Amino acid sequence: METPGSQSSLHRANLERVVRAVRLAGSLTQAEIARTTGLSAATVSNIVRELKEGGTVEVTPTSAGGRRARSVSLSGDAGIVIGVDFGHTHLRVAIGNLAHQVLAEESEPLDVDASAREGFDRAEGLVSRLIAATGVDRSKIAGVGLGVPGPIDVESGTLGSTAILPGWGGTRPAQELRDRLGVPVHVDNDANLGALGEMVWGSGRGVRDLAYIKVASGVGAGLVIDGKIYRGPGGTAGEIGHITLDESGPVCRCGNRGCLETFTAARYVLPLLQPSHGTDLTMDGVVRLAKDGDPGCRRVIADVGRHIGSGVANLCNLLNPSRVVLGGDLAEAGELVLGPIRESVGRYAIPSAARQLSVLPGALGGRAEVLGALALALSEMGDSTLLDGSLPATAPAFT
Repeated sequence: METPGSQSSLHRANLERVVRAVRLAGSLTQAEIARTTGLSAATVSNIVRELKEGGTVEVTPTSAGGRRARSVSLSGDAGIVIGVDFGHTHLRVAIGNLAHQVLAEESEPLDVDASAREGFDRAEGLVSRLIAATGVDRSKIAGVGLGVPGPIDVESGTLGSTAILPGWGGTRPAQELRDRLGVPVHVDNDANLGALGEMVWGSGRGVRDLAYIKVASGVGAGLVIDGKIYRGPGGTAGEIGHITLDESGPVCRCGNRGCLETFTAARYVLPLLQPSHGTDLTMDGVVRLAKDGDPGCRRVIADVGRHIGSGVANLCNLLNPSRVVLGGDLAEAGELVLGPIRESVGRYAIPSAARQLSVLPGALGGRAEVLGALALALSEMGDSTLLDGSLPATAPAFT
């Protein structure tokens, strides 16, 4: 029996610290593990040897700083995680292992506003197809990360705003998918998952304080403070779209006037161009036309960038992030939108905060949220399950 403070309990705690560091990072050299965990190099070396012999981790030769090193990652057979992302027009599912390798990924069109039941039916079916296609062992599924385009109440797990998803009012997305799949499901909004995805795989790697700005049918921000997603006590932190820019501006869906969202979200921006470009225009189309030199589209994107920059300046003054990552279709506009964002930040942010900030496009494009869902599942699973070989039991085969 392990007792608090005993050598066996201390050893167990050190094992879990090493496993957690590798699980969250994907792979680390032994020197990086020592810096991350605070353990001595000798202790890390002994623990890595033990974990390798037990089949929990894999060790491969690499180099760091021009010197030979050993890269440590969790075994590809240690477990499986699943990411599910509901967008306003799509459903995307990915399957990955604990070594941060994506094994399969697929998306399909979906009108998520129509019906929650239809959305969950489609998600269950797509997960089943990918599991069958990859041949993964269902007993190895450690958990599912789920993304939805709306705020989640952290206490009840219900979708917090029916104005965004009218057909989903009163639903508890994590519980619904958990009942269908029979494994632990962890849910978050799409902006937070975009931040997680970019932090683990994309433009936010190596940064501990950043904001991920998602501009689509709404506008939201995923906030990373000291390496962790900040959700706030009610789960609504990052609602940058409802910063007031003009008290006499358009009425927002939240009931206020002149919110940032009313100057930047697709539902407000596209009508400005429809008289000259037709009603089938999308934000992706606006970006393509702007890059081809269309003056109207370039002007609209520049205006949107300046408005976003005003919101980012507020974030800089309050939270002082070191990096802002722009996601969604708008990020594909590159400097056409990033330049105006930086211009507004330089004008409205405290100079010291503006100097420390870098503004970058997301590296993952439309995959940011589903990869963030994988990262969420990875971050929420317990390390003791890996050491004990006791992943959660799954339900009967999917229908």
